[in-house]
Amino acid sequence: MADQISVPCDIAIPQVFHDGPVDMDLVRRHVETAEGIGYHGLWVQERFIGESPTLEGLSLLCYVAALTEKVRLGISVVVAPNHNPVHLAKQFSTMDRMCNGRLTIGLGLGSRAHENQVMGGAPDRRIRYFMEGLQVMKALWQEPKVTHHGHFWDLDEMEMEPKPVQKPYPPVWFGGHHPDALMRAVRHGDGWMGAGSSSTDQFKQHVATIQETMESAGRDPATFSISKRVYLAMDDNEARAERRLREWFGRHYGSADMGSQVSVWGSPSRCAEALAEIVDGGAQMLMLNPVFDQMEHLEGLKKALNFPAAS
Repeated sequence: MADQISVPCDIAIPQVFHDGPVDMDLVRRHVETAEGIGYHGLWVQERFIGESPTLEGLSLLCYVAALTEKVRLGISVVVAPNHNPVHLAKQFSTMDRMCNGRLTIGLGLGSRAHENQVMGGAPDRRIRYFMEGLQVMKALWQEPKVTHHGHFWDLDEMEMEPKPVQKPYPPVWFGGHHPDALMRAVRHGDGWMGAGSSSTDQFKQHVATIQETMESAGRDPATFSISKRVYLAMDDNEARAERRLREWFGRHYGSADMGSQVSVWGSPSRCAEALAEIVDGGAQMLMLNPVFDQMEHLEGLKKALNFPAAS
């Protein structure tokens, strides 16, 4: 098949097990195969609450770090206001050491009020908490001793070792889709990942806002990464693919209709065309997220998309 996708392709690690027990052998085979055939990165998500067995993201990523050598590792997204930033800084620094500098950090504000409350997160002023927490983390990653006196945190000559392998720190990508969130990403982040719950047309609109913000802020586009999570199902039987996606979305997001609105499904050629449209819309990396038949999708997507293998 002719070249279809010109950007790196990452893939989601099996993490949610709707239809059976947690299968760690599947996880192992999946990540080793993905690295072997040239996927650029492997990703997990943060999700604590829900009916389906779901592995905790950072713990899973530590396991994957021990199984791999070259592929990048990412989490999208950690709901930062639900965490202590000193604890997060230590976790991410340790993770970057464990994978020898292959970590990409995804951060977001979160939108599930009940889960935020259960997790003991900031009940209000979440944006302020988020931004001050990011400031604290960046300081701990870079400075030998950190003194910080803010609204939420007071640090006096605090030391944290080891620092991350990546300098000045691992890339920090933001989530979110509100115009204010997109502006924060450009001003304070190293990249942005469009949500899997957004459509291609919505993604294009968000990219336009990001590009306008970069221009007005005088930021070099080469210093900022734009990517998108894409839920998909590759199957010549398009009706079956859509049905299975709708069933998964109904259980995971509580909305079967969302599966039809935001996902890519169908034959290899149809999937390639839909993904090429997302790349044309501004995606510099695709994070592919099959939600079933993960091993079959690994080889099938590589063949259909013919994306550049990671070096």
